[in-house]
Amino acid sequence: MKIAIVHDWLVTYAGAERVLAALINIWPEADLFSVIDFLSDQDRAHLGGKVAKTTFIQRLPKARTKYQRYLPLMPMAIEQLDLSGYDLIISSSHAVAKGVLCGPDQLHISYVHSPIRYAWDLQHQYLKEANMNSGLKGKVARMILHYMRMWDQRTSAGVDDFIANSHFIGARITKSYRRESTVIYPPVDTNGFTLQETKQDYYFTASRMVPYKRMPMIIEAFAAMPDKRLVVVGDGPEMEKAKAVAAQAPNVTLLGYQPFAVLQEHMRNAKAFVFAAEEDFGISPVEAQACGTPVIAFGKGGVLETVCGLDHPQPTGVFYPEQSAASLMEAVETFEASGGRITAQACRINAERFSEARFEQEMRQFVEMRLSASRQARQPAQYRATQPAPSLVTPSLSASSLVPGDLAARVVPIKSV
Repeated sequence: MKIAIVHDWLVTYAGAERVLAALINIWPEADLFSVIDFLSDQDRAHLGGKVAKTTFIQRLPKARTKYQRYLPLMPMAIEQLDLSGYDLIISSSHAVAKGVLCGPDQLHISYVHSPIRYAWDLQHQYLKEANMNSGLKGKVARMILHYMRMWDQRTSAGVDDFIANSHFIGARITKSYRRESTVIYPPVDTNGFTLQETKQDYYFTASRMVPYKRMPMIIEAFAAMPDKRLVVVGDGPEMEKAKAVAAQAPNVTLLGYQPFAVLQEHMRNAKAFVFAAEEDFGISPVEAQACGTPVIAFGKGGVLETVCGLDHPQPTGVFYPEQSAASLMEAVETFEASGGRITAQACRINAERFSEARFEQEMRQFVEMRLSASRQARQPAQYRATQPAPSLVTPSLSASSLVPGDLAARVVPIKSV
């Protein structure tokens, strides 16, 4: 059986690329395809050294650094990839990868990190942050995104099965494509973040300094709480804004970009990890819990599925309702007043629900089941077995006591409405 794995673009090794690495680990014999591939040798090692077969965008000027400018060309580019010789196609998609062309005798399973965010419900937010919400540039951007939405919806028909990385994204798939999906949470390197039960007296946050992460807002909240220390790791476009806020707050330490070992050490020793983004899944809060570190998070998006709030029998964090300094400050006070209800052991057990081994097991099980069903469907009617399909529900392990009832099944179908 010939297998193809399709990824949007390969420029850095981040959350989506961790999923890709796990897929390659499951199917090392698969061929890799992508719009562009400019991974460094260090990052490529995570992919087993695989080099992707790319599109014409790979050869366009400044494709390495300005690839997002070529977004209008990506639908055409991804459709130029010839996958006609493959039996199984697995796409890892947050933009265009799911739009590859395939035939009726091929099984296409798409692992969706999100439908194209800037073309669907987050269009207005992205245009505002890019200063393109008015004028001629804004009109052109809206025309392009309108085209992307129509293409994205049309190509959803070429996918046999959708897998969502969270229930939050499963709802987006239903809204955008009117399709069912199955939730398989992405892999988190829980073994790389070890339990530390003794904590030091500081809060910690780490992220890229981009607008939706709300890092300056976190710093602003702690600037108003001078008796509480905050350590910040990360760099990016909003770094200068973060520095300006931190300059008035001696209790805030900005470390900028730091290697993994430094980030891990701060995360293990912090009394809590602070998170302000609305993420599709959110790997950092799970990594923090793997260290036994509680999470104080904005209560929207995938974090609602990865952190157990104070209303849970064994909580692992505190949620706050608004992306504002005042709301975060109130959550910090609530966290400190919660006493010993949140334990390092509970955080660690909860994080283990998202391990790499669990992801690989569930993905392999799902794909094998769909391959079997696909082969049977192509047989003449008189030869088809009449037996019930195997269940997609993976039994909960020791962490089941931490999971709300509707999340206890690790793989849950999202029904269309």
